[in-house]
Amino acid sequence: MNFIIRLLLTALAVVILAKFLPGVQLADGFTSAIILAVILALLNAIIKPILVILTLPITIVTLGLFLLVINALIILLADEVLSGFSVNGFWTALLFSLLLSFLESVLHSVLKKD
Repeated sequence: MNFIIRLLLTALAVVILAKFLPGVQLADGFTSAIILAVILALLNAIIKPILVILTLPITIVTLGLFLLVINALIILLADEVLSGFSVNGFWTALLFSLLLSFLESVLHSVLKKD
């Protein structure tokens, strides 16, 4: 149940960011956002740990800032997988991943207070 709530909150955050962030397009609204949330969950569970392990030396040298690049790459990979989601370039993906993380944490904290 907690996983479904987290997916719905991620989908809500994606819809909000797609409305306000230029360079991010979401085709079918909430349906595409839910599919994108599932794809992001799968990519974060499967691909991201592999990338983190492979790039561990550069992550250590950059004091963890390279993880932001990995997050942007995950967003760009989700853009390639899902045809109803589009991000215009690396910097937009980086900003989208930062804002998505922030908005998800705000939504989760509001939900936990109830």
